[in-house]
Amino acid sequence: MVTRLISATGQEIEKMSPMELKESVFKSEGRVVMGQHLLFAGEGLVRGVTNSELMFAFGADMVMLNTFDLDNLDNNPGLCGLSFQELKKKCRRPIGIYLGCPKAGSEDGGKKALYRRDGMLASDEHVQKCIDLGADFIVLGGNPGSGTSIRDVVETTKRIKTKFKDQIFVFAGKWEDGINEKVLGDPLADYDAKEIIKELIDAGADCIDLPAPGSRHGITVEMIRQLVEFIHRYKPRTLAMTFLNSSVECADTETIRLIALKMKETGADIHAIGDGGFSGCTSPENIHQLSVSLKGKQYTYFRMASVNR
Repeated sequence: MVTRLISATGQEIEKMSPMELKESVFKSEGRVVMGQHLLFAGEGLVRGVTNSELMFAFGADMVMLNTFDLDNLDNNPGLCGLSFQELKKKCRRPIGIYLGCPKAGSEDGGKKALYRRDGMLASDEHVQKCIDLGADFIVLGGNPGSGTSIRDVVETTKRIKTKFKDQIFVFAGKWEDGINEKVLGDPLADYDAKEIIKELIDAGADCIDLPAPGSRHGITVEMIRQLVEFIHRYKPRTLAMTFLNSSVECADTETIRLIALKMKETGADIHAIGDGGFSGCTSPENIHQLSVSLKGKQYTYFRMASVNR
């Protein structure tokens, strides 16, 4: 029997298959917190530890690595010299990798790029490398400026799940970069959100990613609540994730508390917080506030203290 993630020990998590991790999240009833760690931004907030370790220490249940260079594993400053496997061994928590789905030749691939976009593209080779490294999940999307459309995400999801099936836990959606194309759930989008969600689920997506109300402009609780309900009804046990970003992840803790309650009202299973802060992640206090607001002090303290269990 799979233990729910919010009360699972390191030993239990290490034994979970990708689909068992998905079941573990489902059993946590909307209380799972995910942090995002931007690797190219530098070694991190605190000398001697990675941002991933820091976020887990403040209550995160999962962490997603952004701008992970799969072509050059030494080109990931945020890992502080650790390999992916060494990071997982220290954290003993689910760690995944964000893969981009941009069109070839889109705007951030030139000389002014802040990071090696090609190293994080969602190619079959990179997905296989994620599996070989031991990534617990992958997230398919497009960083700001990448030119990624929701159609790119749908087609990439279909290709990856057709080939790799349940070897990998796949998150997919569009929660950021709403300039050229509106995010999933925005009423101004020129596509039907529920039709896109159907396509993503039919393509095999295990979790659908949506913007968090209160952080992305124009997005309300009711909009996202309707989409989450549709996800859960269309294919039961498909997960939904709300993503608090758009630079609001580095607001004050009171703002985080208010948005956390809005996120909880949507009915989503996972609640993520972005990396828009300083040195590659939000402030630890905001991870802690999100965790306390979503699952209370008991489970937050358990996550903070149980790394050696």
